[in-house]
Amino acid sequence: MRVLQVCAEIFPLLKTGGLADVAGALPPALRARGHEVRVLLPGFGAILAGLESTVVVCDLYPPAGLSWGAGRARLLFGRLPAADVDAYVIDAPGFYARPGGPYADAQQQAYGDNHLRFGLLGWVAAELAQGMDPYWSPAVLHAHDWHAGLAPVYLRAAQQARHQHLAGSVFTVHNLAYQGCFAAHHFPDLGLPAQFWGVEGVEFHGQLSFMKGGLYHADRLTTVSPTYAREIQGAEQGCGLDGLLRTRAADLSGILNGVDGAVWSPAVDALLPACYDRDDLSGKAVCKAALQQSLGLAVDPARPIVCIVSRLTEQKGLHLVLQALPGLVAQGWQFAMLGSGDAWMEAAFRDAAAAQPASIAVRLGYDEPFAHRLIAGSDAILVPSRFEPCGLTQLYGLAYGTLPIVRRVGGLADTVADTQLDTLDTTATGFVFDAFTADALQAAAARALALHRRPADWALVRDRAMRQSFDWDAAAAQYEALYHAVA
Repeated sequence: MRVLQVCAEIFPLLKTGGLADVAGALPPALRARGHEVRVLLPGFGAILAGLESTVVVCDLYPPAGLSWGAGRARLLFGRLPAADVDAYVIDAPGFYARPGGPYADAQQQAYGDNHLRFGLLGWVAAELAQGMDPYWSPAVLHAHDWHAGLAPVYLRAAQQARHQHLAGSVFTVHNLAYQGCFAAHHFPDLGLPAQFWGVEGVEFHGQLSFMKGGLYHADRLTTVSPTYAREIQGAEQGCGLDGLLRTRAADLSGILNGVDGAVWSPAVDALLPACYDRDDLSGKAVCKAALQQSLGLAVDPARPIVCIVSRLTEQKGLHLVLQALPGLVAQGWQFAMLGSGDAWMEAAFRDAAAAQPASIAVRLGYDEPFAHRLIAGSDAILVPSRFEPCGLTQLYGLAYGTLPIVRRVGGLADTVADTQLDTLDTTATGFVFDAFTADALQAAAARALALHRRPADWALVRDRAMRQSFDWDAAAAQYEALYHAVA
């Protein structure tokens, strides 16, 4: 089956979060199952730089009513060897050749024309379903997150105008909290028929919502874990869209993200100072000593390290970590973190590290190779999120024998089994807490430390954690079933 994946970023070329990992890993997994998958991406600099064997498919001219005002635009086709996928790339320098990030400038201010930049992405996706490339058209459009939310909307508009089915559509929500909302007066800029405005369309509390458009018009909806699929149908995590999601419950699936074993496996990870597997963990001890030394922590094989790889935001529970950090160190943990985000959090973590450099180490920013070394060298990984659609770092922790300490929410609840007396010998793979408080976090960390002081029991749980399988083939099989349903 021909599938067009529509997204704004893809690993390893451009990544701001887990969306890029999914975009990079799902196409090869689907191809292994016999499907012909191409991706459609905006022409950000990193994407264009990675595109090889490039040909021009066509120049892009907006239809009547669609105004992007960005000058020249072309649709390119080629190969992204780094992501192992064939790709369409929208070459529109006026939109995408900017010095900041993909969604915001260097001051983290969202670009004022994001509705046009990503409206163009959705429109091109629908045009490809109508034969924009005379040599290839998809049977299914698979759109990811709000950036591609208008792809199912433009597709629905085209099918209504033509009175025919052009392609099926699947819309995956990676994080419902980011909805792509814009002022209502921007709706006419998109060239959509007037009836697509309103409650039964892209209008959301008086604003234009790309996320709502995708949720309303796609044939099938998915999100990235079964628990999150249930949670977003309730008021607490539904972000105002829970009513719509309840009406579409029969069309909504939760499909856990996978882990790319070619990228995240301690047995073959070339980024580590020493590789290891569950049968020979000597390399993990080497990784730990190297990590302590490189971060300036006290080099002590007996002292456990708990790490974090995260955006520094309230959603990720990092303010709770700051509150709990003195207690964690007092318990006996060393703490190591890689991340960036809210300025006040960055400053607070930096100050904590400066005050106790032998116990606390912080690196601000994102460094993919260091993330591998950090997870491999640590004993536990902390993910205390307020909400977590799927989460990937806890999966990496399981694979690397770095036991997760997580809050029981979203994909964290689906992937980590708590360690208790009655689960120690059966299902335990980590430590789970419920309340979104620093005290609950600290109590879970204390349980983890108590287990660490019993080496045989720690080794038992670690071995079971490393035996967990979250490969992409299982997820690809579920997406494949959806594609057949809508094609």
